[in-house]
Amino acid sequence: MWNVELNRVSRMTAGCALAAIAFAAAHAPVRAFDINSGVSKESGPFDLFKFGFKAYKNGQKQEAVEAYRYAAEKGHTGSRWALANMYAYGDGVAQNDFEAFKIYSEIANEGIEPGSGDTGFFINALMALANYYRNGIPGSPVKIDLMQSRQLYFQAASTFGVPEAQYQLARMILAGEGGRANVLQAKKWLNQASKSGHAGAMAVFGNLLFEEGQGARGLAFMTAALDRCNPKDCPWMQSLQEQAFAVASENDRRAAISLAGNITRSGD
Repeated sequence: MWNVELNRVSRMTAGCALAAIAFAAAHAPVRAFDINSGVSKESGPFDLFKFGFKAYKNGQKQEAVEAYRYAAEKGHTGSRWALANMYAYGDGVAQNDFEAFKIYSEIANEGIEPGSGDTGFFINALMALANYYRNGIPGSPVKIDLMQSRQLYFQAASTFGVPEAQYQLARMILAGEGGRANVLQAKKWLNQASKSGHAGAMAVFGNLLFEEGQGARGLAFMTAALDRCNPKDCPWMQSLQEQAFAVASENDRRAAISLAGNITRSGD
């Protein structure tokens, strides 16, 4: 019920880094990737990226892939990210998770400087790799490595404060995946993600609190999560909340309804 949604994560974590570049790309002329376009494989990496971005937005995905490849060969991180995503989702190219994995690995292995504009792409690469190591890639050398997955989520959660990473790390800690299970540590990360309004973290955190005897507070978090969940995740969150609501005392129910309305991004 809690499958990693790589597509959603990718778009969210890299969005800020892409925004500044997108403005410039949006004002670039749209022409085919040919001798008349003013852009060739010898062009600078940023010009190639701008061309690729604009071509992609206009449905010219073959031209976009070609431009991204040339820019990626010249070390442009945003182009590598875009190309990796296209392989991961089969968007304009045949889906190839192993090819995406290799490109994400290049981004992650290069690292970033503090304050770099490529931070969003780097975080996206960490999250994508964590997912691949968690599930493996059938028919490739990439096998399930829960310890590596947990370490990557920890890096994104601790260094960059990514709510989705905090949530996924907590789930792995609760399940004892890639290391020892530790409920207290899991609650710490769930609480952090809940403060950012992460619906899944709020639901799981609330369920843990409820099971520990904090009926009203736990039920409040689960109830508040329903106001933030996306349609795909709402059913399992609603199921948790309804199960708790059914066994809660009348006093806890009333208190939870009141508390749920006061739960904000701070998680208080």
